[in-house]
Amino acid sequence: MKNNSKYIVLASLTLLLNMQSCKKGFLEQPPESNLSGTNFWKTESDLKQGVNGAYSSLRGMGSFSYWLFGEMRSDNTTFQYNAPQRGQENRELVDQFLASSSNTLLQDYWRDSYTAIMRCNDVLDHVDAIEMSAVAKNQAIGEVKFLRAFHYFNLVRQFGGVPLRLSVTKSPSDSPSKGRASADEVYNQIITDLNDAANNLPDASSYPSGDKGRVSKGSANALLGEVYMTQRKFSDALIALRKVTGYSLMATYASIFLTTEKNNVESVFEIQYYSTAGTNLSSNFMYQFAPFNSGSVVTGDSKTNLSFGSGWNTPTTDLISAYEAGDLRKNVSLGEGFTDASGFVAVPYVKKYNQGFVQPGQTNVNFPVIRYADVMLMIAECLNEGGFVANGEAFTLLNEIRRRAGLPFKTSGNPIPALNVNSQAAFRDAIYQERKIELAFENHRWYDLVRTGTAIAVMNAHGQREILKAPSQFPAGSYQVTQNKLLLQIPQREVTLDNLPQNPQ
Repeated sequence: MKNNSKYIVLASLTLLLNMQSCKKGFLEQPPESNLSGTNFWKTESDLKQGVNGAYSSLRGMGSFSYWLFGEMRSDNTTFQYNAPQRGQENRELVDQFLASSSNTLLQDYWRDSYTAIMRCNDVLDHVDAIEMSAVAKNQAIGEVKFLRAFHYFNLVRQFGGVPLRLSVTKSPSDSPSKGRASADEVYNQIITDLNDAANNLPDASSYPSGDKGRVSKGSANALLGEVYMTQRKFSDALIALRKVTGYSLMATYASIFLTTEKNNVESVFEIQYYSTAGTNLSSNFMYQFAPFNSGSVVTGDSKTNLSFGSGWNTPTTDLISAYEAGDLRKNVSLGEGFTDASGFVAVPYVKKYNQGFVQPGQTNVNFPVIRYADVMLMIAECLNEGGFVANGEAFTLLNEIRRRAGLPFKTSGNPIPALNVNSQAAFRDAIYQERKIELAFENHRWYDLVRTGTAIAVMNAHGQREILKAPSQFPAGSYQVTQNKLLLQIPQREVTLDNLPQNPQ
């Protein structure tokens, strides 16, 4: 595993440290105020450090923002109400659709996304000046164009049209943006970047062991397919998704998430984490998602106390009840409670990332972003949108996922009503259901609800069920989801400083 994550270890170094040469003494280093493209971007090694720095942004956002805005806003997860500790209400407000433009978590998400985009732009602005092989140069371009597209895809889905920053800010006069681009303009840039990435990146199988986990041609085409599906361009999506080759399903669902199976044959793109003494590259999902009152029962780590940083991304009753009897994925994905000295405590929690800890408070678990199972389900959806074919290829793909889950096949004409799928609309429902379960806690559910046009109805109904459980715990206006509420508010700081128009609420 050390080799598999070697490149991400380098990404933890600051740009200052990356720029320093071991052949020079401390006094010979240029002052920090003078570090620039002129005295850094000189060698292929410098470029590789810049690309690694672009990857490193994923780690921080993957540890929090991605699941907060991609999963906890959906009907899959909520939070464990912590009455004694009320210092994390900003998180709760995101879940309840009450987050205002002053919510600091929105500002963090925006800032971190643009910091990541800046790192990608920095590489693109300097790559041509560095002498290196065309193959290595093209790979670097492909990697950062994929990453830039990924960040803009998240931004446009959460905020709508956003400023397009495609080069490095070199002076204070460059700081103001040109304003919010339209959503279509942002999508056009994303598509351009992903096509460039697909053309420049190698296949995942061609990476040496020390570089496993870098994005590949398959990563770019898979994300491009999802982008087209979000735009409801299903024929274009199918073309891109058909190009995602060289992958297969893992034999069992549980094996996908093992730390010994990082970057496996099903992994199209995952965020790399690595825990070892002296580094800060670890993940901690197990601790964040454990009930805050579970002690060490859930984590197995008696030296790490749980508090207000735990009890998040809690599986909902809606999700738990959506599993079919006998679904092998349920026990892998979630626990319905834990048992301590007092007996069974019915507080659900995410188990998918409970793979033990390397040292107290630190785990070695990667976070999946795109799996081949996701690609298979997207292809099936595109095929169905092109026209329903009873028991055709789309059914084959769907049922491959169900076979691994230990579930009976869904077919057209099945004598069992729950397994009978006899129309295009019924197949849509089958795909949406399978994505909800197969990809639970992998940050797909909210985006699926929005792109399929079901978010308002699903979230309003879900919200009412949540409120009925404990009405006093929910502020007025909770879960009153409208079309405007599907987009987050632009952070007020950006509205003020960059003169950006606000999303209506």
